[in-house]
Amino acid sequence: MRFQEKIRTDSKEHIWQEYCGFLDLTMEEYMVIQRRLAMEQIHDWSRSPLGQRFLKGKHPQTLEEFRAMVPLTTYADYADILLKKQAECLPDKPVLWIQTTWEGGIHPMKAAPYTKGMLDTYKRNMMACFILATGKGRNDFDVAVTDHMLYALAPLPYATGLMPLLLKDEIDIEYLPPVKEAAQMSFRERNIRGFKLGMKKGIEYFFGLGSVTYYISQSASSLSKHSGGSKAGLIKSVSPTMLLRYLKSQRICKQENRELLPKDLFQLKGFMIAGTDNWCYKDDLEQMWGIRPMELFAGTEPTCIGTETWSRNGMYFFPDACFYEFIPESEMLRNMEDPAYIPKTVLMDEVRSGEKYELVISVLKGGAFARYRVGDMYRCVGIGDRNEQTRIPRFAYIDRTPDVIDIAGFTRITENSISHAIRLSGLKVQDWFAQKEYTQNNRPRLHMYVELDSSALSGMAANIDVLKEHLTIYFKYLDSDYADLKKILGVDPLNISIVKCGTFEAFRKQNGKPIRHLNPPHMQVSEFLSLM
Repeated sequence: MRFQEKIRTDSKEHIWQEYCGFLDLTMEEYMVIQRRLAMEQIHDWSRSPLGQRFLKGKHPQTLEEFRAMVPLTTYADYADILLKKQAECLPDKPVLWIQTTWEGGIHPMKAAPYTKGMLDTYKRNMMACFILATGKGRNDFDVAVTDHMLYALAPLPYATGLMPLLLKDEIDIEYLPPVKEAAQMSFRERNIRGFKLGMKKGIEYFFGLGSVTYYISQSASSLSKHSGGSKAGLIKSVSPTMLLRYLKSQRICKQENRELLPKDLFQLKGFMIAGTDNWCYKDDLEQMWGIRPMELFAGTEPTCIGTETWSRNGMYFFPDACFYEFIPESEMLRNMEDPAYIPKTVLMDEVRSGEKYELVISVLKGGAFARYRVGDMYRCVGIGDRNEQTRIPRFAYIDRTPDVIDIAGFTRITENSISHAIRLSGLKVQDWFAQKEYTQNNRPRLHMYVELDSSALSGMAANIDVLKEHLTIYFKYLDSDYADLKKILGVDPLNISIVKCGTFEAFRKQNGKPIRHLNPPHMQVSEFLSLM
């Protein structure tokens, strides 16, 4: 039975329990589900050629044996099989393949297989997100077949393209513009068309990367005007209800001497955002739309794994998407200092409130990835919540792990990609380090500290603007997502500081080791800056 049929025949309490019942679980009940599904996955995975690549003839009989036998993995461990889409090596037959950026310029793409079981779980958990996004408490939600969603998602083969594909099996929500039409449009064309249709039909849902929804929301005034054109065109292109709302909003905005905001025109039921740096945009988005966005976490490898609730006070992980392990921050940092060190992991019932963790997943329902380091950091913000009446851990997404700089969900800048860009540029860079920073208005940026060769300190090479221009050209050449960051969001993420000759060597002598090239610890940065 489709979800929209359940709305007509079932009680809200029954529907809530089916999709959001995991919020009622005790920690013990949650771990029973985790362990049962993990053992089913281990049985199939360990018998596949992919699993045997790691197990070498062994077959773990318990979860503890699995964690002891299988090393922590990264995409490089799977790349030769997955990039060639060798389905015969996998634990279950893929229905489709999803892709995303791996490492711009070095490894352009990652591919991940999705089985029927994974897609069914993804679909059910996405419906849970819709319920939670529109509700104000337990057993409360407002989802209807007459609803419309502003389309701000990348189409297939990217993971966000799964949502409209899967949800059409459950409910006839209309996307603005329609998915097939949107896939053929540029980003700006899609926004204009979406708002034009929204002015005619209304917008009940908005979902996208936090940075993208912010950009679209900022443009709402001009896009809404563009959608109507002349007054005569406006009358013809919008519904009577929207026309009255538009005219009333214009009058109010003029009286209050402010720009038109999306909340003046549209009354969202649900607002969902995903990606990185969402905390930078949440307050502004709430101000613009009159509703606080609900954060969820979904990715190419892990699928849809977590969501906030009506309280917007931390994400809960779905127990049936992945088996979760967590590397404590101290263990992760020790492993970064000594790559030979094997970091310890803890399970969901062992995390502690206030602690930071790197996420490790084993994808369930026939997935390929086992003990996989996703590259994301979370803080446990609490074990349960009295107001929400929950008893399982809640998490806040922090950022990518320190070996990656992700700007607004658009880039995956690594030490390799920066080194490659410097080599290609031909600039005489003696040494460098880069860190992710935030501007005064909380917008993310990449800040590079660069020491030039002493022979390059005179003339054009010493000019920061020239250096920035050179590196920007090569970042765009190596990473199309970097180019999109400025083109789509109007953001120039690169800031460069030239340091005096000898600063890097002085730091090395003082500390007995060089400063880390990417996201060094704050204490190291402070010490380095004192030497400049």
